Amino acid sequence: MPAIDSALVRRLLRGQFPQWAGRPITPLASGGTVNAVFRLGDDLTVRLPRSAEDVEEERRTLSSLGGLPVAVPAVAALGEPAEGYPFSWAVHRWLDGEPALEGRPAEGLAEFVVALRANTAAGPPASRGEPLSTVDTATRRAIEELSRTDEPFDAEAARRVWAEALDAPQWTGPPCWVHGDLMPSNLLLRDARLSGVLDWATAGVGDPAADLIPAWNLLTAATRSTFRDVVGADDASWARGRGRALSMAVIQLPYYRHTNPVISANARYVLTELGCVPAP
Repeated sequence: MPAIDSALVRRLLRGQFPQWAGRPITPLASGGTVNAVFRLGDDLTVRLPRSAEDVEEERRTLSSLGGLPVAVPAVAALGEPAEGYPFSWAVHRWLDGEPALEGRPAEGLAEFVVALRANTAAGPPASRGEPLSTVDTATRRAIEELSRTDEPFDAEAARRVWAEALDAPQWTGPPCWVHGDLMPSNLLLRDARLSGVLDWATAGVGDPAADLIPAWNLLTAATRSTFRDVVGADDASWARGRGRALSMAVIQLPYYRHTNPVISANARYVLTELGCVPAP
């Protein structure tokens, strides 16, 4: 596969969307590992998946959802594999806003989660909407791996959080719509209020605890309880959400700690908020 860079974007546009081929192309810095994103002029972006991803399925997902209080990506065009690039790709309308930052206010986040859950359209299984037992082996292995690094890490505290999550009653209600990847980099803010949500490739229906992860990957102890009250999370859902946040962090940190500073910093933030980092 060719290098995913501005030159490739230019060639793809010339071959398929020549009306945009003369625009400035600027790579966008991101901690994301699934897509490379480029700004195209002032009002568009080009998103090239780094691996096979159904961009048409994401478009269908977004078109089926309604009542969301924030902006979501709008597809301007769908591109086909070409120039040695093997995957479908997309041109989206630009969304204004700044990515959320750990520990900073994100007003309206809980209301977005509630509004997304209220959708009744049929949808695919959410990527992180399955029972936690499906990632039990990987999570336990990651806890052991992380405990052997020089990262400040309380493995016993992590095991307790994970055990509580696994012991919590499973979701028995109807599957809910969840985004499944509410990382700070996928949340756009304007004046500290949520204005847009990006990257819907993981969205679908499943356990609503999947969208409680921002309670630990973004919020603080001072704002976490308000978020919980607004989304209406019971004790079991809260424990499962905490477990999901832990699982993601302990799996990501050993893998990305030397290669992706954005993801590894967020994983460390999660572990600190969960009490899995030893007190100084």
